[in-house]
Amino acid sequence: MAGLRERQKATRTQRILDEAFELFRKIGYEAARIEDIAAAAELSVGTFYNYFPSKAEILLAMVTAEVEGVLASGERSLRLKHKSVAAALDHLIGGYYANTFVYTTKEMWRVAMAQVTVNAGTLFSRRYTELDRRLTQQVRNCLQGLQQKGMVAAGVDTNALGEVVFNNLNMMFIECVRSDEMTTDELRAHVARQNAPLARLISARGSIGA
Repeated sequence: MAGLRERQKATRTQRILDEAFELFRKIGYEAARIEDIAAAAELSVGTFYNYFPSKAEILLAMVTAEVEGVLASGERSLRLKHKSVAAALDHLIGGYYANTFVYTTKEMWRVAMAQVTVNAGTLFSRRYTELDRRLTQQVRNCLQGLQQKGMVAAGVDTNALGEVVFNNLNMMFIECVRSDEMTTDELRAHVARQNAPLARLISARGSIGA
């Protein structure tokens, strides 16, 4: 019975998220009310609160699901062989951007970023920061792996450089979120152009792209 209850809870949680996303996409995050989400999921407002204490918690669940997908894409990229440092970074970061806006919209990201800035120290902010930390570490892992293969020069501080690369790709993502016109393809191309000279600088002598 416990297993059945857990499955029912998971199914209902997913239904709330699905209906909330449709409402956020159609009328916007700010305009959607908890009463609207509960009605769309065929739940009472009281039952809704058993699953999510606030609309912000729904947003956090969606952002978390999206970043988990981004991280999974990154892990797949790390297992591949790449012909150059630039190609490895482009594949990793391109995968990040390709898996963005699956569970979210630009408006939702704007709200999430504002929540982190205005409400520092909250559960929302801490979880968001932890997701950023995991992404930063994945970029470091990419560079460390390339260094172990002899593609990145031995003297390069891959921990520090991983932070630099992540901070830039994150800053450019923020620019994309702020712009209603910029596409993820344009974002990827822009960041690839920025990373190309950096990749040449850190590539080991004799490796492709050095």
